[in-house]
Amino acid sequence: MTKKQAAAEALKPRKTPLQQRSAETVAVVLEAAARILEQRGFDGFNTNAIAECAGVSIGSLYQYFRSKDALLSGLIEREVAPLLAVGEGLEQHSTFRAALKSYIGASIRHQMKRPKLARLIDVAEKREAFKSQVSGTTSRLQIIMEKMLSLPDAPKVPNHDVAAADLLALMRGLIDAAGERGEGESNELLQRTEGAVWGYLRSYAKKPSKTLRT
Repeated sequence: MTKKQAAAEALKPRKTPLQQRSAETVAVVLEAAARILEQRGFDGFNTNAIAECAGVSIGSLYQYFRSKDALLSGLIEREVAPLLAVGEGLEQHSTFRAALKSYIGASIRHQMKRPKLARLIDVAEKREAFKSQVSGTTSRLQIIMEKMLSLPDAPKVPNHDVAAADLLALMRGLIDAAGERGEGESNELLQRTEGAVWGYLRSYAKKPSKTLRT
């Protein structure tokens, strides 16, 4: 096993909770991890504190999570789940506009529901240990956005893959910046983000891109 494979293996749950009681224990532990991270930051983020907050033994915690990095990995997965759910429910939206609004709304709720937690997870995602996991999530979000751009009423752009990557970066940048300024979830932020997306799409759909000459 290579170092990269070993690092990825260390982030995986020790076992998958198959029974409802086990799933509830994992959910309680992850919520405790979120609270400890919010309250104490990375310096105070450790398995003993999380087990105490969750009301479980350290042994019970280690049944599912090998380390605090494995807990962070679980939090990253938990927090991105609503965005991935938009892709799973894409067939519910018959238009690009409806799908886009749904995705932007989920993105804003994800960032603004617990802004401090969201910012700390953003920091964690930049660590080398989570590079592979984050890359996989980004690829899944890219697929969702490309599917949205394939809906019949979506603006016709030269390259779906380029547009999808740009839109993901644009939306995340705007929403993250709003969160850092202390903004909360609002229709006004939703409208601003939608406007920026449509402005980009109108510009990109006008004509094929040209190579800049220097």
